[in-house]
Amino acid sequence: MAGRPAPNEIVLPPELLPGDRRFGSGPSKVRPEALARLVEAADGYLGTSHRQETVRAVVRQVRVGLAALYRLPDGYEVLLGNGGTTTFWDAAAFGLIERRSEHLAFGEFSSKFAAVTLAAPHLDDPVVIESEPGTHPEPVADETVDAYALTHNETSTGVAMEIRRPADARPAGEAIVLVDGTSAAGCVRLDPTQADVYYFAPQKGFAADGGLWLALCSPASVERIERIAATDRWRPASLDLAIALENSRLDQTYNTPALVTLFLLADTIDWMLDHGGLDWAASRCDRSAEILYGWAEASPTATPFVAKPSERSHTSATIDFDGVDASEIAAVLRANGIVDTEPYRKLGRNQLRIAMFPAIEPDDVATLTHAIDFVVDALT
Repeated sequence: MAGRPAPNEIVLPPELLPGDRRFGSGPSKVRPEALARLVEAADGYLGTSHRQETVRAVVRQVRVGLAALYRLPDGYEVLLGNGGTTTFWDAAAFGLIERRSEHLAFGEFSSKFAAVTLAAPHLDDPVVIESEPGTHPEPVADETVDAYALTHNETSTGVAMEIRRPADARPAGEAIVLVDGTSAAGCVRLDPTQADVYYFAPQKGFAADGGLWLALCSPASVERIERIAATDRWRPASLDLAIALENSRLDQTYNTPALVTLFLLADTIDWMLDHGGLDWAASRCDRSAEILYGWAEASPTATPFVAKPSERSHTSATIDFDGVDASEIAAVLRANGIVDTEPYRKLGRNQLRIAMFPAIEPDDVATLTHAIDFVVDALT
């Protein structure tokens, strides 16, 4: 359109600039207070051995904190290891799935775990239940399946699902439930008894950095790990969940972890616990979601991509636009220092994706909606 201003020519007035301008779905906003405490602790913490108490105390703080945050039942254990969620999928294929898994695939990341098990030569082909982007399917009981793979929140599409243990056709305990909580952990309420392994990485809701996986494991899943480890199945040491279990019980990781990630994670867990726990953190996300989706529903140009309100993510919202190029909106926002509102690259929709993790102030989400309205007016 002739005369349309370039992104760097549209300047937002000061009152439309959020207090913090990071809205990325991962890596996400890191809390400045946590960074300040890291700097204070740096001399005696960074650059020290992860086998010594200085670091092991932080690992212990993480494990104890997560158990408290999720009110884990007796017998549940917190495991951790290096590599993030993608690495955990490989580890699960070696150490948690016995023969066959069932996967709910409703976006990029839930589909990737299914692809891992399909490619694993020692496993039978998985059952994969798919649905269109913007929706999620439901698990189906299958007596040939020994692990159900669910996703609490699909980051790529902004779809969330309630985690309920599937009605299993097999005897109790013979099939375990694996839940990818990466974009929901620390943000969405969970009954931990509905999962046997709730795994995630800390660079989203826990406002830390990447490179680590964590897993909340039931006694049934611990027994599965130990049973598979006793077989002759080959497992790379770095992906061996029995080794991760052994090291986690010692408050350490098999190989050197990123100390900054551990510190920021521990700090955020304590921040959540100090303010009321998981329900408090989830309530912050609920408030941001109410603001963002309410704005989109009332907007003449914006619409929530996920049609069913009950399936809309409260951590990573996907908002479609009509009559204006969303990529131009994102470019203007970025030129004004408001970053990472671009959509997931492979979804291919005219939309913005906006994170609403607990560290993001609901008031900043509200200011962002006004900023988007200003940009849309300038572009149209």
